[in-house]
Amino acid sequence: MAQSVLLTGASGRVGQAILEGLADEREYEWRLLDRDPPTGDRNYPGEFVVADITDEEAVREAMEGIDVVLHLAGDPRKTAPWESVLPNNIDGTQTVYEAAVGAGVDKFAFASSNHAVGAYETDERTPDMYREDDEFRLDGTELPRPGNLYGVSKATGEILGRYYHDEYGLSVVCVRIGNLTKDHPPIDYERGQAMWLSHRDCAHLFDRCIRAEYDYEVVYGISDNDRKYYSIERAREVLGYEPRDNSADHG
Repeated sequence: MAQSVLLTGASGRVGQAILEGLADEREYEWRLLDRDPPTGDRNYPGEFVVADITDEEAVREAMEGIDVVLHLAGDPRKTAPWESVLPNNIDGTQTVYEAAVGAGVDKFAFASSNHAVGAYETDERTPDMYREDDEFRLDGTELPRPGNLYGVSKATGEILGRYYHDEYGLSVVCVRIGNLTKDHPPIDYERGQAMWLSHRDCAHLFDRCIRAEYDYEVVYGISDNDRKYYSIERAREVLGYEPRDNSADHG
């Protein structure tokens, strides 16, 4: 029987990367949610729901019959002010978690961000930490250390996931997404190359979030780059993530 998957923020960059790789997956029945109507030049399988995640009733309706949630929706700007991240990234995320529990959803994948731990990149560590021969690694067991209010909102989403797992038994994986670009890693940008996530690996990673069994996890979403300061070992171990791309191949 096909799994029903609700993808919020379907029109965004991460949503499109996921759909590029998984839209034709016959084992999934897609329900896509975005506050903007779909456009004709994009790939939108399944049912499309136009709604804002701050609309509790609309989110509850969209959640009916769903097995797995991929929650991407929110203000993606790293410079987003509190007036935006509070309703769109924090209140909206809590609304989606609450609706998921109410609907009996099995699994919930939350799109967190590298910005939830951005302040680990101190003057003393950079730029060496972006280079292949440096051994510094973040592995998901460290506390959040956001470098902006957007990062605060993503750290809050992770903590909400911890609560909904512990209180209600919802399986939650928080994916701290790196630098997602389509065809190649950023040019002449060491940090971006160290945290590069290809579209192919992004789709595969979220496919594993749908398929794998887990309790509560925080993992990093990057490709298997030679230079990296995020560990992907937990994603390999728990999710069965097997990335195929490497920023070093695009030098």
